[in-house]
Amino acid sequence: MKVKNQTKNFFNRVYFWMVAGLVLSAVFAFLVSSSQTLMSLVLSPLIFVFIIAELVMVIVLSARFQKLKTSTAKTLFIIYSILNGITLSVILLAYTGSSIFLVFLIAAVMFGSLGFVGFVTKKDLSAMGKFLFMALIGLILAMIINMFWKNSGFDLLIAIIGVLIFAGLTAYDHQWLKKISLSLKEKQVEKFAIFGALKLYLDFINMFLLLLRLFGRRR
Repeated sequence: MKVKNQTKNFFNRVYFWMVAGLVLSAVFAFLVSSSQTLMSLVLSPLIFVFIIAELVMVIVLSARFQKLKTSTAKTLFIIYSILNGITLSVILLAYTGSSIFLVFLIAAVMFGSLGFVGFVTKKDLSAMGKFLFMALIGLILAMIINMFWKNSGFDLLIAIIGVLIFAGLTAYDHQWLKKISLSLKEKQVEKFAIFGALKLYLDFINMFLLLLRLFGRRR
């Protein structure tokens, strides 16, 4: 019973921070998209500064989270969520509100279902996780190539494969988080919850964006 409560409490903190991050991103995306002045800044070369800052924060949180203070990890996650909301504000102008809402619901159902599968399955997904990580690197390279090639058919293929990759990562990350929850000391819970929230946030956001490329209705 103690083990179950420990895992439950850990996932409660993970999902609290993940949802908080998503809400922050959504709020700032809406605020920025509602302001012509702010949107002009986002659509300027300044957006590359935001993107680089986001990448740096993800790298720091991922590679050095065990050495970070819990308060520092929280601050970085909050700032990252805000910056990501700012950069994602462009999708509110590119796609209709109804299609964004519909795709968000689809992504939420997929994420929840796959997370549940990863949490309850008895099969070890470690090998799948290593394969998916390599596939993710390949996906990023393919996206960079298509930025210059601009092939619509290849873009569609990237989106389909990307959805499958992040679907698999969602299941894998839930199982991984379940495993580490059993070995955490009480003082480690909050900091590891931030790291777990970041992983699940990235899984969900990327799945949502790729589904939007497949099913979103452009303005």
